[in-house]
Amino acid sequence: MLKKIFPNKILSLNNKFINNLLVGMVLIIIVGLTYGLFLSPADYIQGDSVRIMYIHVPASFIALGLFGIIGLVSILNLIFSLKIVPFVGKSLAPIGCVFSLISIITGSLWGKPTWGTLWVWDARLTSMFVLFLFYIAYILTWKVFTNSKKVNIITSTIGILGLFNIIIIKYSVVWWNTLHQTSSITLTSAPKIHHTMLVPLVIMFIGLSLYCVIIFLMKYKIELIKFKLKKK
Repeated sequence: MLKKIFPNKILSLNNKFINNLLVGMVLIIIVGLTYGLFLSPADYIQGDSVRIMYIHVPASFIALGLFGIIGLVSILNLIFSLKIVPFVGKSLAPIGCVFSLISIITGSLWGKPTWGTLWVWDARLTSMFVLFLFYIAYILTWKVFTNSKKVNIITSTIGILGLFNIIIIKYSVVWWNTLHQTSSITLTSAPKIHHTMLVPLVIMFIGLSLYCVIIFLMKYKIELIKFKLKKK
C-alpha cells in the first residue's frame, strides 16, 4: 500500500505547497539567526565565536540523520528490492553531502579561535570527514554506473557501511581522547547548555530541516517522473 500511495502523494505536490514551506523556512531561519547572532549571550570562555554553533550543530545533526535514513533505505532496498526506494537515498545524498561539508567548514572556523588550529586529525573530525567521503562515493556511484542493479547493490553497500561510521562519529568523543567536546544535547539526558542558547539552536535546526524537506520533495519528485517516463 505504501509503495502505491507514497509516490502518488509526492507527484501530486504543487508549487503552492512548496512555496508555503519555503516561506515558513525563511521566516524560521531569520528568527533563528536573529536570536542566535544578536540576542543569545556570548560564551563566557569562547566569546562570540560560539555563535558558529547555530550553524555547525544543526548541520552536523542533519548530515548524520540523512545518512542514517540512507542507510535504512539501503537495508530495505536489499531486502525487498523496491524499485522506488533507492530514489529516496539518491535524493537525500546531495543534501546530506552539502550539510556534512558545512559541518566540517564551520567546525574548522570554530576550532581556530577555540583550539588554535583549523584542523586536527581528531577522532570526531576525522570520522566526520569520512562521512563526507561516504556521501561523495554514494553520489558518484549514481553518476558513474548506468546498470540499475549494479547501482542498487553498490549504493546499498555504501549506505550500510556508512551506518557503522555514524556510530563511530557518535561515540568518538567517548571512546577516544579528543579535542572535540562531548555532546551537549542527547536523546537520553537533559541538555547541558542554557536555554538562551538552546532555543535558537532548536529554531535553526527546525529551519534547516525544513530546507532539507523542501529540496528532498523537489528532487524525489523529479526522480519519480524520470522513472515513470522510462517505464513508458
